Amino acid sequence: MHAAAPRDDHVQAGRGFALAILMLVSVLNYLDRSIISILQVPIKRDLVLSDAQLGAMTGLAFALFYSTLGVPVARLADRFSRRTVIALSLALWSAMTAISGFATGFAMLVFFRIGVALGEAGSIPASHSILADYYPPERRATALGIWGLALPIGVMLGYLAGGWLAQAIDWRAALWIVGGVGVLLAPMVWLALREPPRGRFDPVATAHQPDWREGLRLMRGKPSLWLFFAGGALNNVVLSVALNWNAPFYTRLHGLTLGEVATALALMMGLGGGVGTFAGGWLVDRIGRGAPMRRPIVVGCAMMLVTPVMLVQLFAGSTALSLAAGGVATMLLFFYYGPIIALTQSLVPATIRAFTSSILLLVVNLIGLGLGPWLTGIMSDALGPHADSLRQAMAAMTLAAVAGSACFFAAAKRYPRELLQ
Repeated sequence: MHAAAPRDDHVQAGRGFALAILMLVSVLNYLDRSIISILQVPIKRDLVLSDAQLGAMTGLAFALFYSTLGVPVARLADRFSRRTVIALSLALWSAMTAISGFATGFAMLVFFRIGVALGEAGSIPASHSILADYYPPERRATALGIWGLALPIGVMLGYLAGGWLAQAIDWRAALWIVGGVGVLLAPMVWLALREPPRGRFDPVATAHQPDWREGLRLMRGKPSLWLFFAGGALNNVVLSVALNWNAPFYTRLHGLTLGEVATALALMMGLGGGVGTFAGGWLVDRIGRGAPMRRPIVVGCAMMLVTPVMLVQLFAGSTALSLAAGGVATMLLFFYYGPIIALTQSLVPATIRAFTSSILLLVVNLIGLGLGPWLTGIMSDALGPHADSLRQAMAAMTLAAVAGSACFFAAAKRYPRELLQ
């Protein structure tokens, strides 16, 4: 047994700096991933693509490789240097983003986006694992909520950079510029980042390194873990629909230009997503202090409000009202981000934390990112060529959030009993 959580001064002093570096890496991750969403408008025109093809490119094709490749890369992060995994991942996905600017057709663009997925698969599980060793359980959701701000910031910058660069130059130049920045930063990240001792806050020392089969057996014994996976996946269905289809929605149904959409969605994601991400981590830590069962309940309550608010966004006649409702919906959709990482990391030992995060990402992204945008595109094409078909398809997909909230409520009773002892 550890006598107490180690209070190493060097590690304590460096954790804020490490959090900032990991936030920067994650910002670039989401920037490179989201830029393609705003660029759908000129890409659809130049490469003559259907909504189903756009949905497959931004959702299904990316998610299949991003989710599945994350598992073996996470096993490397559990066994070897996490900072090396993160730096190499950053270099790879940034290079593939830049190369995507040379695509001349659907197949080539999908191939390059698979390369982006391969790179991005490595950084997030390794980052989760490092942060779990920098921050104790009672502060972990807040820290992960702060780190999670990288998601709305990255999406905001992706919309701004993609929209305005595409309008000022073209969509290919936007990819070249954004990808090049990440390639240049990768070696700096490797030099600056330091790792804390693994499992430093665990109540029991965990020197044994289980293989993936044993890791899955440990996870199978935690039903609340799988309920969190399912709830996160269903929330991510709706979040991925919003991230990937909001830009076409506002250009088609509200007549906004690409630059206007880029600015509006950047504010929506940056402000709404930022507030939701931070509030989720902070409120779950504060309300759940001394009462672990409350943590998933708080997340379930936020998720339950997503569908009605998003329906206001989609069916409001006023553009201003639609954007305001979209900001609130975005806040609620991002609320789960920090808590779901903290909740799942608290259920497993340090030796399988990156692996657990990779399974979380596998389930959440394969279902949410993989199916959400793709099914929306299929429904939009099936409902007809009129612009309103996209609105109807997006509205149908919001119902997934209701099922997601039920998963978090169901997990609440089991979670306190299954916490790592």
